[in-house]
Amino acid sequence: MAPRREPAHVVEARRDAALAGLSHAVPFVNELGVSFERLGDELTGKLSYQEKLIGNPVLGALHGGATGAFLEITAQVTLGWTRVWEMMEAGGDAAAAIDRGDYPALPKTIDFSLDYLRPGGARDSYARATIRRAGRRYASVSVEAWQEERSRPFISAVGHFLMPEG
Repeated sequence: MAPRREPAHVVEARRDAALAGLSHAVPFVNELGVSFERLGDELTGKLSYQEKLIGNPVLGALHGGATGAFLEITAQVTLGWTRVWEMMEAGGDAAAAIDRGDYPALPKTIDFSLDYLRPGGARDSYARATIRRAGRRYASVSVEAWQEERSRPFISAVGHFLMPEG
């Protein structure tokens, strides 16, 4: 007898729950108000505007440390999600572990270089990371954030990460 396939809405709910669990394993996600939206295997990070994130009250600009942390979080979660996605799609024991909340370790930052392109305003920000290289031990990721227009990023970064073993 062939294995029974789950309805699409059940699979999507499991994926969303896995992403929420993975992202909340990253320090400062809740404190900064970072969340992730998933379209298939592609992630978009969201930094919800909060007055406490303002670094320059005269300009009404977001604090550079908050936006830099947002980009680093987006890069780490994107790398982690790639691994979780593969485990879930493979099924079996790996997928069952994810369902139990047993996530693989997140990559550790080796270095992270930020380019502040313009001030981020007092509104929600969005980010996407692109994995440039991901091997067994090392990964290189670029990430950029925007507010109203994706074609006008206000901060970008390149990060290098040590991938967890296993």
